[in-house]
Amino acid sequence: MKIVNLEGYTTNPGDLSWEPFKKYGDFVVYDRTKPEDIIERAKEADCLIINKSIITKEHLEQLPKLKYVGLQSTGYNVIDCDAAKERGIVVSNIPAYSTAAVAQLVFALIMQFTNKVTVHSDAVHNGEWTKCPDFCFWKSPLAELDGKTIGIIGFGSIGQRVANIAKSFGMNVVVYTPHPKPEQYSDVTFCSLDELLKSSDFVTCHCPLTPSTEGIINKDSLSKMKNTAILINTSRGPVVDGAALADALNNGTIAGAGVDVLKVEPPTADNPLLSAKNCIITPHIAWAAYETRKRLLGILEDNLKAFINGTPQNVVNK
Repeated sequence: MKIVNLEGYTTNPGDLSWEPFKKYGDFVVYDRTKPEDIIERAKEADCLIINKSIITKEHLEQLPKLKYVGLQSTGYNVIDCDAAKERGIVVSNIPAYSTAAVAQLVFALIMQFTNKVTVHSDAVHNGEWTKCPDFCFWKSPLAELDGKTIGIIGFGSIGQRVANIAKSFGMNVVVYTPHPKPEQYSDVTFCSLDELLKSSDFVTCHCPLTPSTEGIINKDSLSKMKNTAILINTSRGPVVDGAALADALNNGTIAGAGVDVLKVEPPTADNPLLSAKNCIITPHIAWAAYETRKRLLGILEDNLKAFINGTPQNVVNK
């Protein structure tokens, strides 16, 4: 059996091991694969492992041996699942592997705004504390999370973990989801998207990327937020209209944003968010903790093993 990983570097830049995969067949891993090289590298593959490579119906038609695609991610919009199903190709993803790490980054971003740790550390290293006449100083107002309201868009495993952490900080939690379950989660308030936007001090996105969520944060929704509010996006880049967000930041419609994902990654030099006011951007690192990637690799292997054994799991194109 030929197993080809088209893009293994971000999952495992060398601190983990691909060795366990070799027992399942002839295993080949590439660090990265350009779009024009996909067919050449995958043409003999029975099983294909991908992350961000776009696999279209046209690709699948040129891969007659392909029986299985293993995603190194939760999202699966990179592959034409319907076309794969038509050809009898099983597609499996990695669900709920990054819950802890993503929720952790959400609050790292939030607390950059409330505590401004980097700003104050830089000021101290620049000599401002040694010159200060008082025992302390702060560069701008600081804020407690206690009593603030966080609005969570999407309430899967990550949204729920964020809610739990928020409650430990004493925050009020409001949630917008197409499938509210107030009887199951009595300690949060389910509401409409408009109500969430209007009432929240922090709005954080945790919804999957679907036609209904693409651009859910846009000029109109941003205009409904408080001018003191902070937007956080660690879900999928296209959930937020980047140009509209840049305008909202520059115009003072909202106070700040922390984003770990962008519509195009890596961003082009003219991405308006790169020069927007009060915008913290991290390079899609929410999932990248060592423990998180190790967990991903384990599930990736389990998915492959289950397929080979005739009991595929985490299938997204049933």
